Amino acid sequence: MTGGTAWAALGVNLAAAALTCLVVLLLTFAVAAVRGLHRIVDVAWGLAFTAVAVVTHVLSAGHGDDARRLLVTLATAVWGLRLSAHIAHRGRGRGEDPRYEKMLAKARGSRNLHALRSVYLLQAALVWLISLPVQAAQYVSAPVTALTLAGAALWSVGLMFETVGDFQLARFTADPAHRGRIMDRGLWSWTRHPNYFGDFLVWWGLYLMACGSWQTAALCLVSPVVMSLLLTRGSGKRLLEAHMADRPGYADYAARTSGFFPLPPRGPRSGGSAA
Repeated sequence: MTGGTAWAALGVNLAAAALTCLVVLLLTFAVAAVRGLHRIVDVAWGLAFTAVAVVTHVLSAGHGDDARRLLVTLATAVWGLRLSAHIAHRGRGRGEDPRYEKMLAKARGSRNLHALRSVYLLQAALVWLISLPVQAAQYVSAPVTALTLAGAALWSVGLMFETVGDFQLARFTADPAHRGRIMDRGLWSWTRHPNYFGDFLVWWGLYLMACGSWQTAALCLVSPVVMSLLLTRGSGKRLLEAHMADRPGYADYAARTSGFFPLPPRGPRSGGSAA
């Protein structure tokens, strides 16, 4: 990204993206408050990134390399829409997510206002911050390079981990014979979190797609770093494992399965069971 015009346009884009994030999350809050179901915010996560990508693509017309712009927009939209569709399908007919129920139980005063401050506005800010590569990449004038293609390859592997992992888990839990058991087959035998690992690769891939100059690389590095911390130490892996810790068989599963990066299982499933 070179020239003052491109940087000025990116500045306008950052403001427009912030407004986009805010609108998507506030609309989601309105729907969730009416329905009394704040788990809906998880569906909005992928939709908000998709909205930012589309708005940025429109605003960046005439600035960046067209091939890079289209690649980043499509990659973000495919990831975001698939994730939102999966979460919406998984949550059909279910009540409140235990994570949000536990958080809202501690609210002083209005539960909805507490959720607005602690979840929706926070997620809007995170989407804006994490989407920096999606925004900046569209103003990079440099043509697609080997690094861009490497980022696309990394994104592809990440999407595969997410998609296959989610499919395997959904198929496992749909079988009544597996009720109450721990999923430890397929990708889940190599990592306890193939979906989070997939997210990790997706966002490092998008970061590499944006690295058309050292300025862009420096500006956007915060995005995959923050996403990695969220997945491993924030609302992803850490909270889910705390929720699963007391499940029968989980300790054995954790002992033989890598916590994040895929590695061969450390021994067979205990007792040869499906859990």
